[in-house]
Amino acid sequence: MPVGALDPVIHVPARLRIVATLATLPPGDALTFTRLQEMLDLTPGNLITHLRKLEEAGYISVEKTGNGVASRTSAALTHQGRAALDAYAAALRDLIGGL
Repeated sequence: MPVGALDPVIHVPARLRIVATLATLPPGDALTFTRLQEMLDLTPGNLITHLRKLEEAGYISVEKTGNGVASRTSAALTHQGRAALDAYAAALRDLIGGL
């Protein structure tokens, strides 16, 4: 990806909201799937699709515990994800500054 390019993984609005929300947490902290869904007002299917894309890119880690009704899924921003968000924000600032 060229320097200053907007990361296409993060550039999708729902994914940007997910990464930005997780970035507000202290490093290592996570949000449950349900809480993230409520905060972002996304459908379960939409959220899981975006979480998978972010996880495939290495930007978030997803932890699943339990089975069935007792299962719990949580997501946390990785160091790589925080770096990608920082680079995305810098690229956006450069883009706006060049206008």
